[in-house]
Amino acid sequence: MSFSTLLRQFREGAKSVFRNGWMSVASITSIIVSLLVLGVFIMLVININSFADDADSQVQISVYLESKVDDALRDKVMAEIQTMPEVSEVTLIPKNEGLKEFKDKLGVEGKDLLEGYTEETNPIPDTFKIKLIEPTTAPFVASKISALNDTHPDKPIYKVNYGKGTIEKLFKVTRTVRNIGLIFVAGLALMAMFLISNTIRVTILARRREIGIMKLVGATNAFIRWPFFIEGALIGLIGSVVTVAVLFFGYQELEQVVAADMTLAFQLVPMKQVALKVGGLLLGLGLLIGIWGSTMSIRKFLKV
Repeated sequence: MSFSTLLRQFREGAKSVFRNGWMSVASITSIIVSLLVLGVFIMLVININSFADDADSQVQISVYLESKVDDALRDKVMAEIQTMPEVSEVTLIPKNEGLKEFKDKLGVEGKDLLEGYTEETNPIPDTFKIKLIEPTTAPFVASKISALNDTHPDKPIYKVNYGKGTIEKLFKVTRTVRNIGLIFVAGLALMAMFLISNTIRVTILARRREIGIMKLVGATNAFIRWPFFIEGALIGLIGSVVTVAVLFFGYQELEQVVAADMTLAFQLVPMKQVALKVGGLLLGLGLLIGIWGSTMSIRKFLKV
């Protein structure tokens, strides 16, 4: 196909968008509505996943040592835990620091309860705070740490705590939320493609006589298809651009409202972190839907 022919096809495709008037408006509106619903849900899923990741990142294991454990044995146990492949960081909280932290947690009224304790009578043991590479491994790592008592005659570990029961429920909820989110996003994407394909199909049905005449005078399938191909791409692009603009404006406003409300325990994922991914996805999906809808809808008329 020569450049002049290609230019003509682009020109005809662009003209068709305006020439079809309300049909083009209907197609663009369908794209905007469908992609807007899809975009809102994608944003929601992104923020739910971010909240779930934050919750997962707070998971850590606390290892309380026996009061009789000396510094040498304590350091040896700490080194053994650090060598575990699932562990990312081990922090030692000495018993004196632990007592101070406990007093701070109790507040002014509760400090009197621990006022009589000294370094010698400190009931708080040395503690390890352990962060994991993958939070879901917490139960497995906790069992491995507890098993260290079997390798030491003095049994230095008093207790291993990782929030048993609560952690499993948290992981189950976050996993369910992610899976449901993916299913809904996929379902909405398919629904959007179906709705827009039908809208473009109606547009082409209204022009079946024009297509038939072009076939009768000897036009090739490619020659007929290109203007519709370009028209679908333009309709998809216009619809997706409007959708992205509306979605990002609304998200930015909501982000400012949430950031200003100090009573909320969460913050939205910053716009700059989602703009490129979501914007690119919706623009690409809009183009794909427009092109796919036009291509599929015109195929049967090329058999005239």
